Amino acid sequence: MFRTSRRLFAAVNYSSLSRSVKLEHFIRQLSVCRTMAEKFRLPERYGAGEKSVWVEYIQLAAEYKPAVNLGQGFPDYHAPKHVTEALSQIATSENPLLHQYTRGFGLPRLVENLSKVYSPLIGRQIDAFNEILVTSGAYEALYSTILGHVDTGDEVIIIEPYFDCYDFMVKCAGGVPRFIALKPKPQGDDISSADWVLDEAELASLFNNRTKMIIVNTPHNPLGKVFTQRELELIADLCKKHNVLCLSDEVYEWMVYEPKQHIRIASFPGMWERTITVGSAGKTFSVTGWKIGWAYGPADLMRNLQVVHQNCVYTCCTPVEEAVARSFEYELARRDSPECYFYSLARELRPKRDYLMKILKENGFKPTLPEAGYFVVADWTDLEKKIDLSSELDKYKDYKFTKKFAKEAGVLAIPPSAFYSEAHKHLGETFARFCFIKKDENLELTENLLKEWNSKKK
Repeated sequence: MFRTSRRLFAAVNYSSLSRSVKLEHFIRQLSVCRTMAEKFRLPERYGAGEKSVWVEYIQLAAEYKPAVNLGQGFPDYHAPKHVTEALSQIATSENPLLHQYTRGFGLPRLVENLSKVYSPLIGRQIDAFNEILVTSGAYEALYSTILGHVDTGDEVIIIEPYFDCYDFMVKCAGGVPRFIALKPKPQGDDISSADWVLDEAELASLFNNRTKMIIVNTPHNPLGKVFTQRELELIADLCKKHNVLCLSDEVYEWMVYEPKQHIRIASFPGMWERTITVGSAGKTFSVTGWKIGWAYGPADLMRNLQVVHQNCVYTCCTPVEEAVARSFEYELARRDSPECYFYSLARELRPKRDYLMKILKENGFKPTLPEAGYFVVADWTDLEKKIDLSSELDKYKDYKFTKKFAKEAGVLAIPPSAFYSEAHKHLGETFARFCFIKKDENLELTENLLKEWNSKKK
């Protein structure tokens, strides 16, 4: 507001005005500024416009320059060679149409290959042109699903911890988020993501005639939990009983560690008709910057997503869609081979997971062993006496810890309270989330930095 008022006043020659006229002019212009500020404030559906944890911590990484950034979830090494080569070849292709608009709901070659990937996994033939939508990352797939199906007053059940955009998108649609937290069962020193469970009675109590949707994230971020057959059957039965839509966020589908197996709720009896499943090229092929995702489900439900998409993004990046399509063709050709990236990715990540678990345990953390994904959530309570958080001004302890730890140890992690509703943020305050899809030398550096930090605290 004051920048605006300075601009307005700058056009006035104050030297020629009396003091009373100057004051009158100032008051008038201040009123104008207040009126403009009120009229052009951020719409209420966007809250107070707080920075997301990602915006804040990317900026922190730039300011603090930690030696190792284990915050955001992306690899710091190359994707499979055939994936990046596909995009390189497209960039110099003789076909000029590969650089022009493509079909709004998805490049034909890509949606046809997505159908080939998922039809056998779901146990039905998926219509490539009516039951699949290509989106600007899985983020937009979530957005188009929520905005396309949630109306004013509709209730949406969100399982905590959750990807932080879920509740924001629900509120933007006029919906009402209803939260239920996964909580760890009392265990000894070793805990896995399977030990984080829902209270079944509490879950059932959230379903009513106002419930439009439940969002299920399996494999789960940030815990790495793979929902079991029994857990998904409970959710499916409640969805069918109360006529509720299931939004299944499955972007970590290819990163499941044996003997666990990813189970797709859309394959359950009576669930295809009420499930929209979301996937990600960024997670599938380790190219998060490509920002290509998709959603698939029955045509009558997908129609709502198409309406949102065509009036928002309209179409995605043609050369990147083409590269993703070719990458799927490459993997489909060796789908029965252990070298297929759908299977080899988890084998590649498992030693990194186990190494980070070892590092954290040896340096005072109590980590949860993830069954999937590439994050470890670790309890830092035993380190509380070693680190003075009084200089950090944040409201929540995990924000204070991750910021101070980045300054002192040179390792940046993410505060998990960002993944909880306001009433439940205390459940995430004693944890930090670390990403392990990183070069081995950066994990080794993490080990050295944590040992060095601990040695100084003795």
